Amino acid sequence: MASLKELRARIGSIKSTRKITSAMKMVAAAKLRRAQASAEAARPYAAAMRRMLGELAGATKGEEGGPLLLSGTGRDQVHLLVPLTSDRGLCGGFNANVHRLTELTIRRLQSEGKTVKLLPVGRRAINYFAREYSDLIIDKVMGFSGKEVPFSVASDLGDKINVLLEAGEIDVCTLVYNQFRNAMTQVPACQQLVPLVMDEAQGHAATPADADAAQYEFEPDEAALLAMLLPKNLQVQIYASLLETAAGENGARMTAMDNATRNAGRSIDSLSKVYNRTRQTNITNELIEIISGAQAV
Repeated sequence: MASLKELRARIGSIKSTRKITSAMKMVAAAKLRRAQASAEAARPYAAAMRRMLGELAGATKGEEGGPLLLSGTGRDQVHLLVPLTSDRGLCGGFNANVHRLTELTIRRLQSEGKTVKLLPVGRRAINYFAREYSDLIIDKVMGFSGKEVPFSVASDLGDKINVLLEAGEIDVCTLVYNQFRNAMTQVPACQQLVPLVMDEAQGHAATPADADAAQYEFEPDEAALLAMLLPKNLQVQIYASLLETAAGENGARMTAMDNATRNAGRSIDSLSKVYNRTRQTNITNELIEIISGAQAV
């Protein structure tokens, strides 16, 4: 049985830990409000970009020599996976979920005879895949720090992907990240960036036979617009995913620190009961010894 001194030390240590986790929870909650607002504001813009490009792609469907970002290289052999994680831990299974989904995707593609390359974003992804799949990593991005996600991170990452595609080093590019639902729920998902994936309804041009279809006139022509907008769309989709990752990280950290604070409180209560029982036992033993000595005299 632990001594009273050891129990007091353990209780004091857990109380200090509880103060830290409680403070981290409040900081994460404050950051979450801003990150959630940014992620929710970016969703309609990213969806509108996809919808607009779907209309443009439908108008140019069947034409040869389309942009690589739209139609890809015509092959399906070399896949680039871009896992997005945080730079820091202490956020529960937030990063582990992305690692797990990325690994499952790697195994599935390799079992189909595909070549897989990795471009991890975030220190946690870089460290993890450097241990497990170092031979697949072709580049890395440290991610971001601070209160807001800079668009320059998405811009630079989009440029890297575009250069690899233009050089013929990749055929397909897919993001792996956590979609933010709420503070307690972040859903790992894959989003294919190259070739551009469109809904079936967006994949065809409007014709007079489509009674409810809108008619568009493009200025300049569709091909020029696609060449100009596709790189921007790539950056916007990456940026939206980075915002989802930032919001999910803060939500997961707030939840994890809340659980840690509650667990610390339960541990303190449990140890306090042990401390009081031990103290009472010691007092009882001392009284018995005093009474026994007095009776012996």
